[in-house]
Amino acid sequence: MAVEMGLWRADGDKLSRIVPTPIGLESQLESYIESDPTMLGSTLLVIGRQVPTAHGGFIDLLALDETAAVHVIELKRDKTPRDVTAQALDYGSWVSALSRAEVHAIFEAYRPDIALEEAFAERFNETLPDEVNATQVFTIVAASVDAATERIVRFLNEGFGVPINVVFFRHFTDNGASYLARTWLVEHEGRAIPKTASVRAKTRETWNGTDWYVSFGDSPEGRHWSDGREYGFVSGGGGEWFSRTLKNLTPGARVFACIPKIGYVGVGTVIGEAQRFDETSVTVDGVDTRLIDLPLSGNYRHTDDQDDTMAEWAVPVEWTHTVPREQGFWRTGMFANQNTAAKLRQQFTIEEVTGAFGLDD
Repeated sequence: MAVEMGLWRADGDKLSRIVPTPIGLESQLESYIESDPTMLGSTLLVIGRQVPTAHGGFIDLLALDETAAVHVIELKRDKTPRDVTAQALDYGSWVSALSRAEVHAIFEAYRPDIALEEAFAERFNETLPDEVNATQVFTIVAASVDAATERIVRFLNEGFGVPINVVFFRHFTDNGASYLARTWLVEHEGRAIPKTASVRAKTRETWNGTDWYVSFGDSPEGRHWSDGREYGFVSGGGGEWFSRTLKNLTPGARVFACIPKIGYVGVGTVIGEAQRFDETSVTVDGVDTRLIDLPLSGNYRHTDDQDDTMAEWAVPVEWTHTVPREQGFWRTGMFANQNTAAKLRQQFTIEEVTGAFGLDD
C-alpha cells in the first residue's frame, strides 16, 4: 500500500489541507541530510558525499552510526524506483567489502581537517569501536515509490532481514514557511546483519602483538602514579576483575599507561610477570627491592587481600617516557577501556601518544 502524508492547517474549527510541493525537494535533500543526518531518525556521522565506487558509480552519502555500522544513503532523484533499489544494493555490496583502513581513507578525503576517531567521539561521545563497517544499513530517500518497489523492499526487509528501507519526505509551504514531513516504508528498526569472522577481520584494526593499554587508577586514597613512575610498575587490584587482565602482560610487551579521565602518562616495556604487589620486586639503584619496602606515597592494600583475587597485583615496567599526572596527554577519540589491561589496536592513539612523547625520535 503506497505511503501518503497529509498536512492540514487548523484555523479554529476549520481545517485547510496544505498541498505538497515536490519541486526541487530531491535536489536539496542531500544537502539537508548532510547538514543534519538526524532527520533520518537517528544520530549519524556523515563520512562521505558522492563517494566514488570501484565500479564507476557515486554513492550519495555514507555515514556511521554509534555502532560503526556503515549507512548507505541513496536518493531517488530522477532514477526509477526499481533502479534506485538495485543501485543501493549494488553499492552496498561494494561497501561491505571495505576494510577499516578504506573507511578511514574515505573520511579523510571528505574531512581532512579531523581524524575519524575525533569526529566519532564528538558526535557520539564514545570511542570508535574496534570494528568499523562490520554491518551495513541501506536507506533510500524518496518523495514516493511505486508499488513494485514497495513490494521488493518489504520482501527483503521483512522476509530476509536485509536492513533496507525507504524514507519518504514531502515538502509543504504555507504562508511563506516551508516544512518537511517524514515517514518510513517499513517500521524503522535499523537492523543490521552480523558478518562472519573471516570478513570481520578486515573491519577491525590489526593488533601488532606488542602494544597494550593499561589503566592506572590513580586516586588520593589508593594507588599513586608518582609511585609507578618513579619505581617502574603498573598495578591493579581489589577484585579479580581489576587484576586478571594484568596477567596477560608478558615481558617484552609495550604498555601505554593511562590515568582515567586524565590521559596518557607513560610508555614503557614490561620486564617481569604479574605478581601480587607484596611479592613484586623492582630494581632501585641497582638493587632488587620489594615494592612494599619502598617509601610509597599510595595505598596498595585492600580488604581481604590475603586472598589473591582481592589483592593488588603489579607488573614491573622499564619506562621509555613518562610525564607527571598533571601533564597527562589526551585527545578526543583516543582509546580508553574499563579493563586494567587491554590490547591496544587503535593506531590513532598509538600515533598521537608517540608524537606527544617524542618517541618518533
